[in-house]
Amino acid sequence: MANLPYDCGTIPNTMVVTMSQNSTINSPVEQVRIDTAPSQCAWLPWARWNLCRNPFGELSKQERAEVAVVDTESIASRARKPHHAVQLIGDCGRGKTTRMLALMRVLPEASYAYLPEDGPCPAIAIGDPILIDEAQRLSRSVRNSIFSTGLPLVLATHRNLERSLRRHGYTVVTEQIGNGNTPELVQELLNRRIEASRLQAGPVPSVSLEVAQRMVARFKSDVRAIESHLYEQVQSQVVHDGEMRFID
Repeated sequence: MANLPYDCGTIPNTMVVTMSQNSTINSPVEQVRIDTAPSQCAWLPWARWNLCRNPFGELSKQERAEVAVVDTESIASRARKPHHAVQLIGDCGRGKTTRMLALMRVLPEASYAYLPEDGPCPAIAIGDPILIDEAQRLSRSVRNSIFSTGLPLVLATHRNLERSLRRHGYTVVTEQIGNGNTPELVQELLNRRIEASRLQAGPVPSVSLEVAQRMVARFKSDVRAIESHLYEQVQSQVVHDGEMRFID
């Protein structure tokens, strides 16, 4: 199915048609307004699969937290006391940021800061706990200032900061992120993304365990790489009919 040959944002909602009541040229005419606005489902390229978008594209922070498959309580319970810290250590794409966003939903008093690779360190608000994403980018002076507060911390990091934390009196729990990204977990996560992209009631595509196993065999624990691959795979089918395919 090809894309429509016009910009949906400029489609007129109505069209005026002049209709003669009879064949006499001097007879009065009647203007009839015909609704030409397409329904929501008429032009959406994903509607044939009952989806409103490619389910493997970029999600908002709120959506990422909602589809996360994580045990937030086990992390949150360790980060509710002064001088307690939880480290989430793992490579890119394993789920560190997703866990941080999910934690914000169950820790209403928490603050969150993401440290960009380039540019100055953003302001880090006091929270209970303080969540710092990419904590390995903290300068020594800023790190010491934060750790000296004794406030509970959750740190997503590529580098183990336990030695520095213990020097400031912290009890530290470290979780290696990515080891639990099993095919079963990946299948559930991907199907949650599909469900979050549902257009309306009715069936939607689903990722089988076999597909998830093949994705993990190829990309290991890198969930971000799996989602990126599936985005391109699904995006290539936007002009084709038939069942959505997740593997060639």
